[in-house]
Amino acid sequence: MKAKTNRSAYKRFKVTKSGKILRAKAYNRHLKTTKSAKRKRNLRKPTLVSPTEAKQIKALLPYA
Repeated sequence: MKAKTNRSAYKRFKVTKSGKILRAKAYNRHLKTTKSAKRKRNLRKPTLVSPTEAKQIKALLPYA
């Protein structure tokens, strides 16, 4: 029987070719007037999930 993909994890994370997991950065939803342009620009870029959390996320994504 096929393992179901956790849909919330599927929408939040992307798996790279090498098997690492990408996530969006926090603090980018509101209150942007107080943040500098450099800070907002860096928040746009995705970042890697830490290896300790990656194991848990891979359990939610059967294709990972």
